[in-house]
Amino acid sequence: MTHPDFDRYSPLRMADAGGSGTNGNANGSVPADQLIVLPVRNFVLFPGVVMPLAIARPASIAAAQQAVREGRPVGILMQRDASVEEPGPTDLHRMGVVANILRYVTAPDGTHHLVLQGEQRFHVEQFAREKPFLIARVARIEESEEQSPEVEARFVHLQGQANEVMELLPQVPAELAAAVRGSNSPAGLADLVAAYADISPEEKQELLETVDIAARMTKISRLLAHRIEVLRLSQEIGKQTRASLDERQREVLLREQMAAIQKQLGEDDGNSAEIAELESAIKDAGMPEDVEQMARKELGRLRRMQDASAEYGMIRTYLDWLIALPWKLPEEKAIDIAEARRILDEDHFGLDKIKRRIVEYLAVRKLAPNGKAPILCFAGPPGVGKTSLGQSIARAMGRKFIRVSLGGVHDEAEIRGHRRTYVGALPGNIVQGIRKAGTRDCVMMLDEIDKMGSGIQGDPSAAMLEVLDPEQNGTFRDNYLGVPFDLSRVVFIATANMLDTIPGPLRDRMEIISLTGYTDQEKLQIARRYLVRRQFEANGVTPEQVAFDDEALSAVIRAYTREAGVRNLEREVGRAIRHVAVDIAEGKATHRRIGVDTLPDLLGPPIFEDEVALRVSVPGVATGLAWTPVGGDILFIEATRIPGRGGLILTGQLGDVMKESAQAAWSLVKSRAVELGIDPALFATSDVHVHVPAGATPKDGPSAGVAMFTALVSLLTGRTVRKDTAMTGEISLRGLVLPVGGIKEKVVAAARAGLTRVMLPARNRRDYEDIPQDARDRLEFVWLERVDEAIANALEPAPEAEAPAPLKAAS
Repeated sequence: MTHPDFDRYSPLRMADAGGSGTNGNANGSVPADQLIVLPVRNFVLFPGVVMPLAIARPASIAAAQQAVREGRPVGILMQRDASVEEPGPTDLHRMGVVANILRYVTAPDGTHHLVLQGEQRFHVEQFAREKPFLIARVARIEESEEQSPEVEARFVHLQGQANEVMELLPQVPAELAAAVRGSNSPAGLADLVAAYADISPEEKQELLETVDIAARMTKISRLLAHRIEVLRLSQEIGKQTRASLDERQREVLLREQMAAIQKQLGEDDGNSAEIAELESAIKDAGMPEDVEQMARKELGRLRRMQDASAEYGMIRTYLDWLIALPWKLPEEKAIDIAEARRILDEDHFGLDKIKRRIVEYLAVRKLAPNGKAPILCFAGPPGVGKTSLGQSIARAMGRKFIRVSLGGVHDEAEIRGHRRTYVGALPGNIVQGIRKAGTRDCVMMLDEIDKMGSGIQGDPSAAMLEVLDPEQNGTFRDNYLGVPFDLSRVVFIATANMLDTIPGPLRDRMEIISLTGYTDQEKLQIARRYLVRRQFEANGVTPEQVAFDDEALSAVIRAYTREAGVRNLEREVGRAIRHVAVDIAEGKATHRRIGVDTLPDLLGPPIFEDEVALRVSVPGVATGLAWTPVGGDILFIEATRIPGRGGLILTGQLGDVMKESAQAAWSLVKSRAVELGIDPALFATSDVHVHVPAGATPKDGPSAGVAMFTALVSLLTGRTVRKDTAMTGEISLRGLVLPVGGIKEKVVAAARAGLTRVMLPARNRRDYEDIPQDARDRLEFVWLERVDEAIANALEPAPEAEAPAPLKAAS
């Protein structure tokens, strides 16, 4: 090795130029299999460490210069006794370090300095020569790089101790701190810490001679622990001299010192009790193998951290979630089908078809507990008992019931969870619900699944695809957990008011079960069995104090509520009971009866009236049936004739499809004027205005075609439409009556409005079985193939008087 500083300062150049001296090498080059030995006092060099060394003895100078001249390393051996001036082989330790000379500098004051880099341990086998410097045959010792859990644990512990020492020491070089933190080799870290540790040369030599890495790291840790305690106590003494030391800071410092003292005494090992508790909980949680490996990996990271760090709390929360989740599958509970049927009948009146499907679902779960059950979705208007059906299913199966509200959810993370790198991250609602239930076989109600929306945070309905797919939810992966979780044993039940807003792929994963509105008789039974009793309890009265007549309940249903469900009915019942409760609370009465005659005083005048007979009493008015997201309803089609030129005026906030349906009805009437007994001259002198009341409410759809056609024919022939009849159906220009949807809801609405006849498209006979039995018993059904049948069945006989003369055109 040749170095510029050597060429500049070394006196060896003068000797080579012809001078003489003792520094020359009379015996020539050193054999290749031998090593130049450099004895040192109170100095131990370690492999991988760069350190300066000052030399002054002639033999040492000669040895260093020979090594530089030949570009060879030297062997650094520490003397056993530092007072020996000319050490021989017996005065030196047998274990040393092979070192490269990075720099050789001769200072102006005549002193010689080396910059050495340790390379490898060696053991002296035999000294080959002593003059003019020592030469020896050596055996190099290869460093073991074994990676076992024990070595890794000791490595982490030693690195933490070294960092702590550097924090306690003032003015630690940044390069040294970076080297300690960046070290990834246990052997390299052990030698680096030993080289710079504040320990005696004899202790360093002992560490150098300890070849086994685990034993070496243990010795260094013990030495550092003692040094750390000394530094802490020294720091405490210095801090006690400061008069401005805050009391709270002093308490924290004392607690840290006490913890360190307890650790030294073996009374406490930092957070070892907490780590041991977590380790035991992980073992007992019954996690799958890959999940347990992840948990133990995070526990290892937690063990190496200070409990005051922010990441410590994050990992601790993550482990708490993993431990708290029900990984173990509970024993399958036997399903009693008879008991399930009894529970459904006890909790719900009517809904026979729905109950039958639920019993079938439970029977299949009983026969095939591990099968992939379908995802049920109860769709229907508000207040018909969708959520309570889910609770009844949970009771029938003997399982926990959890409700997850999806209304207004527009962030995918609400379903899948946030990644745990974010502050305040949590799992999604699905995993949170399962943890709350404490079991993997709970019944989870996904309420208002049709009201999820998408935003800049993603589409939650897309995340629900995996949750509700029996083929995929066995390995559901929450972003927070980062490990798969089995959802296949969870009984998912969804609810929705309308299906149009549910994406097609998500709707395809569910079995839709439609719930229609209740008839008046069903509402009466529900009020008698459930609502009145519940309102008695809510308002603090008893059946002995208040009696609610069935006639009064029927009157509330007809005159004060008009809805598909029973929520508003329960409100009105509660309002009436509260009025009576005031008198009972004031002591004015001990018993009150709520009858039909008392309703106006309690609830005010009736809100709804039987307007069908009133509106259909003149020609040009027909009663139609409409479907709405909250159930069926009736609507009126009104038509009148004014002077004009055969035009058609449409009002009532109609949609494009409904306007086209009205145009088709008008064209059909014109084309069949003679057959219908209408004077064709009327079209040349008159305009017809068609209006659908409740103009503030948007209306659309083709199902009002029959009603519009009937209203136009009624107007132009002077024949009134039957008061007890409502109709629905789409028409074609050929006079055909085409099928429409929502038959069940529309028929229930007709029965609720007090009508006795409904005219439906003949091709909707397939929907007859879906109509509640009570509505079928109360209504007469007329099935239409063509519009001629609608006119024949809907219009009253023609009056004896002639039809009104055509209106004259406006002048």
